Amino acid sequence: MQKDSRIWVAGRNTLIGSALLRQLKKQAYTNVVDFELDTYESRQVEDFFSSVQPEYVFVTAGRSGGIKLNRDHPAELMLSNLLAGSLVIHNAHRFGIRKLLYLASSCCYPKHCQQPMKVESIMTGILEPTSDAYAVAKIACMKLCEAYKREHDDVFITGIPADAFGPGDVYDFENAHVLPALLRKMHEAARAKSGEVVVWGSGKPRREFVFVDDLADACLFVMQHYEGHLPVNLGGGTELSIAELAEAIRKVVGYSGKIVYDLSYPDGMLFKALDSSILLEMGWKPITSFQRALQITYQDFLNSSGRAFAATTHQSEPDLS
Repeated sequence: MQKDSRIWVAGRNTLIGSALLRQLKKQAYTNVVDFELDTYESRQVEDFFSSVQPEYVFVTAGRSGGIKLNRDHPAELMLSNLLAGSLVIHNAHRFGIRKLLYLASSCCYPKHCQQPMKVESIMTGILEPTSDAYAVAKIACMKLCEAYKREHDDVFITGIPADAFGPGDVYDFENAHVLPALLRKMHEAARAKSGEVVVWGSGKPRREFVFVDDLADACLFVMQHYEGHLPVNLGGGTELSIAELAEAIRKVVGYSGKIVYDLSYPDGMLFKALDSSILLEMGWKPITSFQRALQITYQDFLNSSGRAFAATTHQSEPDLS
């Protein structure tokens, strides 16, 4: 991928998509197609590839959200990701692009797989029920990339990110994942001088978090250096329990009240971290400390206060799957 290669990010308005655009600009790529289309419409996707003819494609399109969204709208999430992924991947093949990176999800791993999670574990057990519809769609598109690679020798690869966070994240309780939802919840409690913040579950589940700008850099790195048949984990971030995360957010936000864990709500997977040894052995590593990344994210939240939040209450909770 040269500095003047024609590059398109499918899903430019997603958390990872917007970070990819920032990283491409930072690394002086000069021919980035800054165009968003409805990736759920076959004709629009086909016309785009026919007219623009991108050479390299990053696929971050498809809706995602927290445990409430997964519980209430599994069909919508599944169809969104099936359509967006399959239409882009299929047309990338039809129009002969040079290389494609599809971004899947750590939800693709079995609920009870070995930790840290290795890509060989995919499809070896049942999925976490709170996100299985979304995960099946991601797995299908991952396998579609592998199928085109086997049948047509297309250079289509899949990356599986750790839990990403950072500027441009979603902070409403309907759609947010665990870190941005807790950030907003703690911020509002601090400003209201509330005596306690209630967090779903026990606080014991452990997650791996990666700053989204570091993740975007990892995506560019594997686009340049990886062509393996198996997916590649994009982690190497910070592993924390939800309770440890809540305490870290408390310090950044300046909340002094009590944190209460509501055991009547689900924990999801108790441990979810990626084995990113292949990526790290290739020479990539994250550069942003978790503390610094959390501060940047909180500042983004403060700057985004003018953006509309969904009209939800603190009874909604982030995705711990």
